[in-house]
Amino acid sequence: MDTNFPWVAVVDDEAAIRRALVRLLRSVGIPAQAFASGASLIDALAGGAPCCAVLDVHMPAMSGFDVQERLAQVSPRTGVVFVTGRHNPEDYARALRLRPAAYLRKPMDSKALLDAVTMACTSWAHSKQREEYHDQSS
Repeated sequence: MDTNFPWVAVVDDEAAIRRALVRLLRSVGIPAQAFASGASLIDALAGGAPCCAVLDVHMPAMSGFDVQERLAQVSPRTGVVFVTGRHNPEDYARALRLRPAAYLRKPMDSKALLDAVTMACTSWAHSKQREEYHDQSS
């Protein structure tokens, strides 16, 4: 994948959800790649980081929160959209502390997801431009 162009990572342990989300994103022209686990996304970061990661909150081994914490270390510009099928107040409060672009409940509204991803990728692009500008002026 061309990592100079913004792309979105979709991380969910349910194959049907991954396929549906990637299909939705691609249908509006957003390059997206699916990952069955947080570890597989983290392993793929050597090839470049996404502008946004859509993370299922509840996954085996690495939760969406665990993935977000790792992303914050290795790719702090990557925006996060949390999605969950098992909403509870504790997870919601934890998610808000991490400042995601959105916290959405499954089944989610397509427009809400697309708006959140667009916002995260726009923010990523602006921060990348600022970084390149500062590099050129140094």
